[in-house]
Amino acid sequence: QVQLAESGGGLVQPGGSLRLSCAASGRVFSINVMNWYRATPGKQRVLVARITSGGVTNYADSVKGRFTISRDTAKNTLYLQMNSLQPEDTAVYYCNYNGYDQTWYNYWGPGTQVTVSS
Repeated sequence: QVQLAESGGGLVQPGGSLRLSCAASGRVFSINVMNWYRATPGKQRVLVARITSGGVTNYADSVKGRFTISRDTAKNTLYLQMNSLQPEDTAVYYCNYNGYDQTWYNYWGPGTQVTVSS
């Protein structure tokens, strides 16, 4: 089992920045992919950014150039640096961990609210 705990959400003005963290504990998979998703009321979760255990990153077009995903392997922590935030970035942000050991295992954090408003 992997437990995930997000932190760093809150209220920020348009153009501002926030950094989300996701602390992972429990089982460690040497092959893994960690993701940030976001969801707004009534809509499905959408992938925001992804980073593999090899350090390869991918971003949704809507956040490219503004958001940066990173990880600290020693601390088992995932980050999402969000700059130039806009009201459309308002959502609940979820940390997601996919670990591989003969099959893929999927884990979710409870989410953290990010609100961009003046």
